[in-house]
Amino acid sequence: MAVAFASRVALRVLVLLCEVASYLCLWELERIALHTRDWFPVAASQLSGNAVGRILPGGGATATAFAASMLRKAGIDTGEAVAAFGASTGLQLATTFALPVLALPAIVGGAPVSHSLATAAYFGIAVFVALVAAGTVAFVSDRPLELAGRAIQWLLNESIRRRHHVTGLPTELLAERDFIRSTLGDRWKRALVAAVGNSGFDYLALLAALLAVGANPHPSLVLLAYTSAELLALVPFTPGGLGFVEAGLAGTLTLAGVPGGDALAATLLYRLVSYWLPLPAGGVAYALFRRRYEGLRASAQAPNDRRS
Repeated sequence: MAVAFASRVALRVLVLLCEVASYLCLWELERIALHTRDWFPVAASQLSGNAVGRILPGGGATATAFAASMLRKAGIDTGEAVAAFGASTGLQLATTFALPVLALPAIVGGAPVSHSLATAAYFGIAVFVALVAAGTVAFVSDRPLELAGRAIQWLLNESIRRRHHVTGLPTELLAERDFIRSTLGDRWKRALVAAVGNSGFDYLALLAALLAVGANPHPSLVLLAYTSAELLALVPFTPGGLGFVEAGLAGTLTLAGVPGGDALAATLLYRLVSYWLPLPAGGVAYALFRRRYEGLRASAQAPNDRRS
């Protein structure tokens, strides 16, 4: 009994460690995209932006804007930050949707896979192929990106009444593409490894949560359930897919053969670590960030005040 309890506790700690590793990989990916060696501003801005995006309306857009404004105070250009976040997000999505490929051997080998999970796997693979194709075309040719920029620019000007029309968007998109391409450069392999680590450790956290509640799941089927939950997290009705992810993940884990009670308990444990704990961490990170950079600004202004 005592050994089993200690094992469950160790697995719960493992859930937390896997999420920490996932965040470290995300910060490394953003460091590469931002072309900076500093960990603190990258980690603080990501945690703070993540917390704000899950509290205020706007979701990912709000999180990006808030994180970019913090990085500007740290000396990183806002346009470069937004472009870097776009590159980072694209790699994260691509690696997440590529995960079902790893479950194909189980499906082909005759593992009992429900129709819903198989559909999610095929959809994830299709999205991955589409992302790779779109990214490749955007990086090697200007014309598709120009057409997309013109279409978005027309939509913004025609659908929303503006005092001043949006202009030059195709040129800005091309400039951001060139920035991303030059920023990643020969470090794209490191960026890809970091993106894979971000999704991979997050998946391992879910697997550890299932083991912590006493479930004995099939890892490949859990992988399909995880991918389905990531799709639900993209639903913009609630911040971070709150409610949708919990209900969907518990349901897909049940389809993966996990008993209903274990599926619910594991989902709550996983979401506690991956969704709720980063919220107060974001508040602490923002306070530390303000203390550091406002202190630096005050110390820089002090000599000027003495001269005047």
